[in-house]
Amino acid sequence: MIITYHGHSTFKLKGKRGTAVTDPYDDYIGLTLPRLSADIVTVSHDHKDHNAADKISGTARRNNPFIVDKPGEYEVGGISIFGVPTFHDDSKGTERGQNTVFTILIDHLRVCHLGDLGHDLTSQQVEKIGAIDILLCPVGGAFTINSELAVKIIRTLEPGIVIPMHYKTDAHNSDVFADMTTLSDFTREYGLDPKPMVKLDIERGKIPEETQLILLEQT
Repeated sequence: MIITYHGHSTFKLKGKRGTAVTDPYDDYIGLTLPRLSADIVTVSHDHKDHNAADKISGTARRNNPFIVDKPGEYEVGGISIFGVPTFHDDSKGTERGQNTVFTILIDHLRVCHLGDLGHDLTSQQVEKIGAIDILLCPVGGAFTINSELAVKIIRTLEPGIVIPMHYKTDAHNSDVFADMTTLSDFTREYGLDPKPMVKLDIERGKIPEETQLILLEQT
């Protein structure tokens, strides 16, 4: 499987049996989403910086992507998706509503996208998420978990690989995202600052036993 990062919380997971795109965003956030195609689009919650599924085109396998935007279990063309309900804030959704944590099983790899998780995970949620190989984790705070809580959740879930997302960049709309923190704030909290790579090309047998931090460049 090949994972590429397209800014904010948007990743493309390209496997042998299909492709998934996570949380595509509207251009109002300041970033410009590139042209992407997918068999499946996951949408963690209904906010403009995560739900622009209409911007993703279909593939040779599907004219239009299959949209997964609610908790539950799904199977599309040999790719399985498991959605666990969580909240977008630490007040049980009273401030920003619901959020779904999606785990995508593709090429025998379990990739977990936390969406805009806004709180620490309960033991029941951790159990439902289960063992994961790759964690796509928000780290910028303000609208989601901050760097400190992100590190705690990473240690709880114990993925083989963690890739940070949803942090402030120079391109973000400063009127909206001024309070978000940067990737450097997270790597300082985590204690490591590896060199970013353009893409992650990974297979089941190459997942490390101890969690490895990987930074992906926005493409």
